[in-house]
Amino acid sequence: MTATLERPAIESPGGMLRGAARGGIANLAGTVCTGFAGVGVTWLAARALDPHAAGAFFAATATFGLGVTVAKLGVQTSLVYWPARMRAVGDLSRFAECLRVAMVPVAVAAAVIAAGLFLAPELVPGRPDLTRALAVFLPAAAFTDVLLSTTRGLRAMRPTVLLDRVLRPAAQLVLLALVWAAGWGEDVFAALWALPYLPAALLAGYTLQRLKARLSPEKSDTTDFTPKRFWVFTAPRAVASFAQMALQRVDVLMVAALAGLAPAAMYAVAGRFVILGQFVNQGVSQSVQPRLAERLAVRDLDGANLLYRQATAWVVLCCWPMYLLVFAYAPLYLGVFGEHYENGVGVVRVLAAAMMVATACGMVDVVLAMAGRTWWNLVNVALALLVMLGVDALLIPRSGAFGAAVGLAAAVLVNNLVPLAQVMRGLGLHPFGRATLLACAMATGCFAVPQLALAAGHPGLVVKFVASGAGAVLYCTAAWKFRKVLLQGKR
Repeated sequence: MTATLERPAIESPGGMLRGAARGGIANLAGTVCTGFAGVGVTWLAARALDPHAAGAFFAATATFGLGVTVAKLGVQTSLVYWPARMRAVGDLSRFAECLRVAMVPVAVAAAVIAAGLFLAPELVPGRPDLTRALAVFLPAAAFTDVLLSTTRGLRAMRPTVLLDRVLRPAAQLVLLALVWAAGWGEDVFAALWALPYLPAALLAGYTLQRLKARLSPEKSDTTDFTPKRFWVFTAPRAVASFAQMALQRVDVLMVAALAGLAPAAMYAVAGRFVILGQFVNQGVSQSVQPRLAERLAVRDLDGANLLYRQATAWVVLCCWPMYLLVFAYAPLYLGVFGEHYENGVGVVRVLAAAMMVATACGMVDVVLAMAGRTWWNLVNVALALLVMLGVDALLIPRSGAFGAAVGLAAAVLVNNLVPLAQVMRGLGLHPFGRATLLACAMATGCFAVPQLALAAGHPGLVVKFVASGAGAVLYCTAAWKFRKVLLQGKR
């Protein structure tokens, strides 16, 4: 017998940050697995396939990602937002209805999109056989994301970490390594990349069923959920989610269409590190998201601001060293993937600089969404997408992959600076707390300054490695010394 759900006590600021930090650390640990697996998959594709076939694979997976995003209809954000609000007011009696309202349209959309890609794969740039091989698993990928979003709305972070951060990417890496060793074709390579979504979806559904069984069916009529309100909130988020995914995927397709599959492969490989940073940001934001929604639901702006600032500091602390090192060692980074990709140094450095600015702005899109400003979010992402498409159309025919990098960098700046101004002016929130500024200063002093000081003398790799190693030791020491500021915002 399940006990009646009581309205949860509002957490103290320290308890709120500790809970968010625990979830964030777990997500970040899983993100390390996802990041290494993603780089491993890219390395395998670059090594196992020739540049033309690798470009076709990256184009097919980009199409797959866009299809999954459309199929989800934006409900993954709503299935964090609404359960978190229900929990904040102590009434989860309409949770099952909320889930049904979301899942039925997703099932229909996923089936339609998968059928379209399977029956008409030639409409996508690249190889039709690869697109068809991935289309079979598109519904499973959409359901995995939606179901895991719902568990996060109930503050259960472990299913996302285990299924989406560890098991699925690890299975993809192992399966593709077997394909490479066996020398099978590109279509098998693509199909086995998507196959792990099927068990992930089944396990996510099983986990959610167990969580649902713990909820009380009793009603208290305190939640503001209705199907109409759900879709009013979700509709702009659905379009924004597609536009957001387009920002990450369409540029690969445009390079493939305007410059060829080999430049598309180089662009995908050169920008792979960006995904690592996005995974870190996603891992932290997924932990903070339900608590942020709860704080905004009870109009606790001070608590919401504290969460926003500390989460930004955590992401900067993790990502800025990576971006600075990738910038400094761009030729070495590209050399890992093979000689075909060594001309992408400019791509790497443009994207690294843009991502540092984006990271310092924090999770502005999440803040807007959890405050109910999904229309603002839609306008921002649409504007960024238009900027990217315009710059890409102008520069890719002339500059190839580098032109696409400039377009993505411009879009990233628009998609972060515009909503940052909205969050500051419209909600009174901003990410520039003491912890964020300290994290930025530490990363700059330990990694950027030594490399700039050495640049004039043109040192060898050994000297640069020693400087980077010393910077890393100093960075870790400083992070430990100022851990109370960085983790809890204490002075």
